[in-house]
Amino acid sequence: MSTESVIHDIGYQRYTGARLGRGHAIRSLYVHSVRAAFGIGRGAKAKIFPWLIIGIALAFALIAIAVKSITQQELVSYRGFANSMSYPVMMFLAIIAPELVSRDLRDKTLPLYFSRPLRRSDYALTKLASLMTAVLLLLGGPQLLIFIGVAFSADKDRLSYAGTELSHLWPGLISSLLYAFVLSSLALLVASLTSRRAFGAAGVVAVFLISTPIVGILIAIGGPVLRHLAALANPMTATRQTLQWFFGADRNDGIPLGGYGPVYGIAILALVIVCISLLLVRYRKVAS
Repeated sequence: MSTESVIHDIGYQRYTGARLGRGHAIRSLYVHSVRAAFGIGRGAKAKIFPWLIIGIALAFALIAIAVKSITQQELVSYRGFANSMSYPVMMFLAIIAPELVSRDLRDKTLPLYFSRPLRRSDYALTKLASLMTAVLLLLGGPQLLIFIGVAFSADKDRLSYAGTELSHLWPGLISSLLYAFVLSSLALLVASLTSRRAFGAAGVVAVFLISTPIVGILIAIGGPVLRHLAALANPMTATRQTLQWFFGADRNDGIPLGGYGPVYGIAILALVIVCISLLLVRYRKVAS
């Protein structure tokens, strides 16, 4: 019996094209994740919820434009818009954060990502950047619509009126950016802890909702100092109070700050650093 081996040529060839490297991988993952957040490139079912939330935000913006144009009274400030959208943003995060990370955990595709130049930290930070972008578009887009609708509906001296509106707009955009940064960091960390999207969504909602009544309880039972610091118990109210420290009081800000603005600023910064650090640790562990 012959024991000779035979090598068959079945047509495989070496890759001779350009190797685009780590930067291209990061950009591709970012674009793909932003598209996935809004269901772009996916079936109709994946588009329903994100675009429902976008529709709510845009409808609110159109109502604000109509009220300001007819009555010359501001329904909500640009800064107050982000505060008013806190619960729709919470639901948006509860659906989108698990969508961005839980699927890869469930399907065990992370080793495929990391077999390329993409690092574990690149994956985690890119997913965070894409979620932040989605939240920023959700909050900032309607504010820009309000600005355009209100600024250019003035009967006269539109340029001066637009300048005044612009001075009100930029604090609103900064507020949206801070909300996106803080809430996305927390939501993505929670979602990354499970491969099941339903559990991830429930975890995100629980983090935001369970802490909400705690704020009210602390205000009801606490003394003057505790009342001023009660908003620290909830990431949304803590962010709102931090913005009050940055820009001054707004009618949507709730309880006054007292002299505790720096405490809120430090607390929010610490929360973001801790969430991002734990997210990096999570992916260093899960992909090992």
